[in-house]
Amino acid sequence: MTDAPTDGTGHRARLRKRLIEGGHDALLDHELVEYLLALAIPRRDTKPLAKRLIGEFGGFGALLSAEPEALARIGGLSDGAVASLMIAKASALRLLADEIREKPVLSNWQALIDYLHADMAHEPIERVRVLHLDGKNVLIRDEIVTEGSIDQAAIYVREIIRRAIDLHASGLILVHNHPSGDPAPSRADIQLTREVAEAARPLGIAVHDHLIIGSKGQTSLRSRGLI
Repeated sequence: MTDAPTDGTGHRARLRKRLIEGGHDALLDHELVEYLLALAIPRRDTKPLAKRLIGEFGGFGALLSAEPEALARIGGLSDGAVASLMIAKASALRLLADEIREKPVLSNWQALIDYLHADMAHEPIERVRVLHLDGKNVLIRDEIVTEGSIDQAAIYVREIIRRAIDLHASGLILVHNHPSGDPAPSRADIQLTREVAEAARPLGIAVHDHLIIGSKGQTSLRSRGLI
C-alpha cells in the first residue's frame, strides 16, 4: 500500500462519534470500510483505500464477500486488514443466523432469506447448499454440497438424498446463488429440483423449496409453481 502515513485521529474520532450516536446507518459504505481498515492500519489515511476497494470489487457487499486471497492480491492488504474486513461479514452472519437457529424455518421465512442473501448474494462462484429440517421444520444442518455450475449438479441427487437419510431429515430446502446477480431459474435449476423432489418423496422427505439467491434479489421455485 502506497498511501502516506497521516495523523487521522481527529477524523476517526468524528467517525466513531457518528457511529456511536447514530447507529449502523450513520456512516456511508466507504466510511464503514475506512473505519474497519483503520483498526488494522492505524497510522494511515484509509479513506482512499476504502473507496478504491469498493470500486475494485463492485460494491460494499461484494467487497466483504471477497475471498481473502483476492483481497490480498487486488487490494494489497495485510493479513490484519483482510481480517478486519472479514470480521464484519462474520459478525453480521452470526447475528442473522441467530434469528433462524432452533426456530421453525418455514414460519420464520424472512429471517432465512435475510441470512442467505447476506451469505451468498455476492459470492463470486456458484454454490449449492442444502438445509436439512427435522419434523418440526427446525434446521438440523446447513451444508454446501457442491461448487461451480449447477448444470452438472444433477449427479449429486443421490448424495443429497443419502445425506438427508443419514441426518434423519424430514424436509429439505435447496439453495444456490447466481454470481451474475439475476436470480431467475435456469432449466438446470428446475430439473435438479424436480429430480431431488421425486427421489425424496417415496422416503417421506419433503422438498419445501429451492431458493436462488442473487445480488438483485431471490427467487422461490415453490412460489413460482415449479415444484
